[in-house]
Amino acid sequence: MTASLPHQGSWPDGEERPAEDRRHMIRRRALTLLIIVLLIGIPAGYLVISANQSRDSGKDKEAKYSATGLTEGWPSKLQRRIYQVPVPHPAWHVAYYETNNWKTSRLYAQFETNAAGLDAYLTGLGVTRKDLKKDRITIGARDRKVTGWKFPRGDSWYGFVHRQKNPAPTHDVVVDLSNPAYPWVYVVSRTVP
Repeated sequence: MTASLPHQGSWPDGEERPAEDRRHMIRRRALTLLIIVLLIGIPAGYLVISANQSRDSGKDKEAKYSATGLTEGWPSKLQRRIYQVPVPHPAWHVAYYETNNWKTSRLYAQFETNAAGLDAYLTGLGVTRKDLKKDRITIGARDRKVTGWKFPRGDSWYGFVHRQKNPAPTHDVVVDLSNPAYPWVYVVSRTVP
């Protein structure tokens, strides 16, 4: 005895289903192809873009952490907050370098600003221009060697040390006022973790 195979029934009205015309078949196949491309292509494209961004991020971090001196650019907001270095706006020629060890962490920063920017920077530290002492180079030889800063003798150098209670950082600041309209600021902020 042979088993009968199931078959599809007729349409509810008893009419036969009309044959699919060529135009409808092409449209159905194109829609199916589009759906497949979207389901596969979008995630694949996302993975390629994500992989490239991840690789670029690794290169940026490698360059940042392999730096051995001042790096052009602004310190991150986190670094500025931790080391309490309020780089003013406007500021030009901004550069920084961070060192960390088990004993002391330091952020070296330099920038050029205008007179109002210098006042804003000093206010951000909680000091005024009156705290600047003439011919006082407060950044030590060790820190100058790390950054390559040179402060030759002259009438335009002013400095001060801004000491705070731990864990707040201590700032050694030197300001070049050879051009009072556009002073240069050099700061070493150090904190004990």
